[in-house]
Amino acid sequence: MLMPLAVEQFDLSKYDLVISNSASFAKGVITKPRTKHISYCMTPTRFLWDDSHKFLRNFRGAENSQRNQWPNADFVSLLASPFLSYLRVWDQQASQRVDEFIAISHFIQARIKKYYKRDSGMIYPELGNYFLMVGRLVPYKRFDLAVRVFTQLGWPLKIIGSGPQLNYLKSIAGKNVEFLGLLSDHLLPGYYARAQALVFPQEEDFGIVAVEAMASGRPVIAFQGGGSTEIIKAGETGIFFAEQTEPSLLAALQAFRAGDFNPQQVRGRALLFDQKIFKQQFMATVEAVTRGPVAPVAANSIRVFNF
Repeated sequence: MLMPLAVEQFDLSKYDLVISNSASFAKGVITKPRTKHISYCMTPTRFLWDDSHKFLRNFRGAENSQRNQWPNADFVSLLASPFLSYLRVWDQQASQRVDEFIAISHFIQARIKKYYKRDSGMIYPELGNYFLMVGRLVPYKRFDLAVRVFTQLGWPLKIIGSGPQLNYLKSIAGKNVEFLGLLSDHLLPGYYARAQALVFPQEEDFGIVAVEAMASGRPVIAFQGGGSTEIIKAGETGIFFAEQTEPSLLAALQAFRAGDFNPQQVRGRALLFDQKIFKQQFMATVEAVTRGPVAPVAANSIRVFNF
């Protein structure tokens, strides 16, 4: 509740033009009638809209784990849903203060239209000079491999995440490697969108981080193993390196050219893994199973176990 109040306190009365860069609350600044406000929108506030249920689940999970240390946990949990509803109302109203929205992609354009009922222009973000890694800092994800190679090259590498290997990775990293820690979901799209590429040196069962980067139009430099081979199309949405070794990753990085990749094509590939498609395919499987020899299953008798 404090962030909307805070952004509304900025006195912008002396300015003819205000440009906000927003993934959450900055678009809500208040300007004079003569002042034009352009908002460069990374995304409509994720935890208020399409990620709101995920946010509540994560919040309540954290609250349950800390119940003994947090005597007011039940009261806070009770207020969480109405609090989000209040923020959604504020967010929608704040979006009407903007004179012109500019989205970072056609995907974000569609979300601005859906949630804010506003048309917008579209300008792809200027690429930064950095490469990006995102995830939990654990051995199998091979952050150490990338840190060593980037330290050798001297190229900027930003790492988002935390975990037991943090101190070790810092000890082998050069000054060109920046550890950003854990970031909230609404900040991630901006980092993805400006990165030269996502570096993905691990073998994963699937690789949701690679999909997130591609959804922002950014290619992936990935180890050729595991789920990444099903997500990434070599030469179209990223490139592979064959071995989890420094020479193999080094060669891939030196061969990579960001300009070789079309952001719309990269994003289009990511849409194959959209939540709606997952739900449609999963429900089709459920219906095929329950409408076969087995009697149809009532909705209230379905149990999902997730360990």
